[in-house]
Amino acid sequence: MMKKFIFAVLGALVFSMYSVYADDDTQVYRYDGLDSLLTQFYVALEPESIDVKNREFDGLISTCTDSLTRQHVTLRVLNHYMHARVMGEEAVAIHIFDQWLKSGKVEATSEFEYMEAEMFANCNRRSLIGMTAEKIDLLKPSGRKMTIPEDGKIAVLFFYDTSCAKCRLETMVLPEVLSEVDFPMNFYAVYVSDNKRDWKAFRRNFKIKNKNVRMVHLWDPEMDSGYHLAYGVTGTPRMFVVWSDGEIIGRRLEVENLKEIINYIKIANEEE
Repeated sequence: MMKKFIFAVLGALVFSMYSVYADDDTQVYRYDGLDSLLTQFYVALEPESIDVKNREFDGLISTCTDSLTRQHVTLRVLNHYMHARVMGEEAVAIHIFDQWLKSGKVEATSEFEYMEAEMFANCNRRSLIGMTAEKIDLLKPSGRKMTIPEDGKIAVLFFYDTSCAKCRLETMVLPEVLSEVDFPMNFYAVYVSDNKRDWKAFRRNFKIKNKNVRMVHLWDPEMDSGYHLAYGVTGTPRMFVVWSDGEIIGRRLEVENLKEIINYIKIANEEE
């Protein structure tokens, strides 16, 4: 099945090379067929590992002998995986950026486009699925320093802002989701802003009653920990799940995704 897609995409690439010099009125449409095939190619590759995806797209881009077609394919693939629906596929976008744009083999269409891709890569490359979660030093409400995630327990890192509407909505739903946890878990609620009064009021309402879940409220008002780059916190909310050995098993999660991971862990524990 995959080979059929590859041949189809390659055929479209060959066709597009002959269309480079089309009239201005038709140039905007010359990649429509290719883009449609790329969309099918993304779906066909979903079950494959990140390494397989990287190899397939490197091979595909390499076949583009025409610079405009190579640029188009590279940027389309990059954009798709920058906004990946499947958790963990962001790693493909980082690979494409490093391999093709950063290396200078392909040029972005603008300086802004390059900067956007570079920022995405730099803000996500340190917290990908399967990596060891970086330790960061944050402050408790008392002012005491705490290094997270701690070893030995499954952990959730939840980065939020009190002014974020989606964060407030998620904190209303999270207590119910976390009530289902029947294994030891640390839940680190990390406030990303610096308004101590708002933070205190928010903490008063954001509580977990499940004894299996240890909630720890933290912040870094001076941003000394570097959590923004370590976990790609360019917006809120951001949620990660870290296994007891430190491996990142969930990133940029919605509450529903967290619920699925909790259920998976419960089933895995029952089977042991």
